[in-house]
Amino acid sequence: MLKKVAAALLLATAVPALAQAPSPAPASASPTTPPKLIVAISVDQFSADLFSEYRQYYTGGLKRLTQGAVFPRGYQSHAATETCPGHSTILTGSRPSRTGIIANTWFDLSTARDDKAVYCAENESQPGSSSGNYVVSPMHLKVPTLGGRMKAANPATRVVSVAGKDRAAVMMGGPVTDQIWWLAGPEGYVSYKGIATPPLVAKVNAALAAQLAKPNAGYELPAQCVAKDFPVAIGAGKTVGAGRFAREAGDYKAFRASPEQDAYTLVLAAGAIESMDLGKQAQTDIISIGLSATDYVGHTYGTEGTESCIQIDRLDQELGAFFDRLDKDGIDYMVVLTADHGGHDLPERHRENAMPMEARVDPALSPKALSAAIGAKTGLAGRKLIWGDGPAGDLYFDKGLTPAQRARVETETLKLLRAHPQVQTVFTKADIAATPTPTGAPESWSLIQEARASFDAQRSGDLLLMLKPRITPIPDPTKGYVATHGSPWDYDRRVPILFWRKGMQHFEQPLGVETVDIMPSLAALIGLPVPRDEIDGRCLDLIAGESDSCAGR
Repeated sequence: MLKKVAAALLLATAVPALAQAPSPAPASASPTTPPKLIVAISVDQFSADLFSEYRQYYTGGLKRLTQGAVFPRGYQSHAATETCPGHSTILTGSRPSRTGIIANTWFDLSTARDDKAVYCAENESQPGSSSGNYVVSPMHLKVPTLGGRMKAANPATRVVSVAGKDRAAVMMGGPVTDQIWWLAGPEGYVSYKGIATPPLVAKVNAALAAQLAKPNAGYELPAQCVAKDFPVAIGAGKTVGAGRFAREAGDYKAFRASPEQDAYTLVLAAGAIESMDLGKQAQTDIISIGLSATDYVGHTYGTEGTESCIQIDRLDQELGAFFDRLDKDGIDYMVVLTADHGGHDLPERHRENAMPMEARVDPALSPKALSAAIGAKTGLAGRKLIWGDGPAGDLYFDKGLTPAQRARVETETLKLLRAHPQVQTVFTKADIAATPTPTGAPESWSLIQEARASFDAQRSGDLLLMLKPRITPIPDPTKGYVATHGSPWDYDRRVPILFWRKGMQHFEQPLGVETVDIMPSLAALIGLPVPRDEIDGRCLDLIAGESDSCAGR
């Protein structure tokens, strides 16, 4: 067993990617017994657009997954298309309105913290902590994950979560995990469990440190990426779009936003499966894997340059090698792969590629600027009237306002925002609370229905600001990220949902489904009852033809 783990580490340190082997051909009959291991993978910012754009080029793990049950039009159906809310839906069967994870960061104006911000995966009661320097905790997740339900039904079940981001690991694993690990920085993978670092994690961290200490000359450009090989100016003499992920020794930021990061997360996941003998006992075990590099690449370089193209190619190869390792171990496993949200390319490249209407957000829509403008209009200048995490999303009014002052602030804020040419709409808290929980096809929901799916009465803001489509909520790309997500529009909501198991018959369903449908679909496969009134999702029949994997659900 240790030899297998060592082999995985050697592959990861010799080259930034695991070796690739041919994917097995699917058998003709679907299996009828429960799988021994569920492998739930989230590829951060892997939009349905990215999936379809490169689908014809897949030869590795992504190719294998397209031979199973394919739902190319999956939806993170809520409006708050961010990492934490999206991950909270995948293995809970519930939308953010039920999970309580309405954003990566929300605001609690009653706290003593100066910034009033609460990070989705922290315990803010810890002394001296802040939303940027926090103690990781799953305490804000209000519902159980699939792993938690499995363990409640059978305590012998092993639940493991591994990810590039703490919030991905926490929201997919939940509070009831045997092992949970995420990449915390150059020092490697850490856990909030307070357990001694096992030999496997120590080996992976040492290998990662050795890899990081060496420069990376970059990757060769795959043939499908050649047409994308041109720089795009973003200002201040900076360009993106023609990179190969070359980095200097010790550059962790560049390492994180590259295929190298996902390679190590998959090495750790493969090692955990082997060292814990997951999938080799009587019960079904589960491991969730959060692959974060695609998101960092999309934010740093955009989604349509050589960087993103190389990343998807390497992801395909890494996944292929990972699945081949599980095959060699003889594990009967079921894979589901999806994403926490989609993404949108930088407007500068969109404008060069036939989309002249693309724009960056007006800085006047930032919470700070709004607060100043409303202060001037209401005679309350000098006070921080409006809190928020950026020029879109939830906005919170100062709780120290009198009822009359608050009414004036809300009236003036609504008037200003609704007159702004980049604003699509603004909903009040009362508007959203009065909206029934949405049902039906997610592609047909209205904006206020999407907002309702993200709404929590205790955590959501007083107003919800939605920008018009094709407005990027980053005013200046030279000071950080160049592109992002978080909008209610389909380019941020649509994600692939792919199920694969050896022997599974292939079918494709192009109509819309939701990520909240994943958990009840997997639960049905292992005979785990889930009360329908406790979740938002529905069971998807994963058997092609007349048989029904959801029978009786």
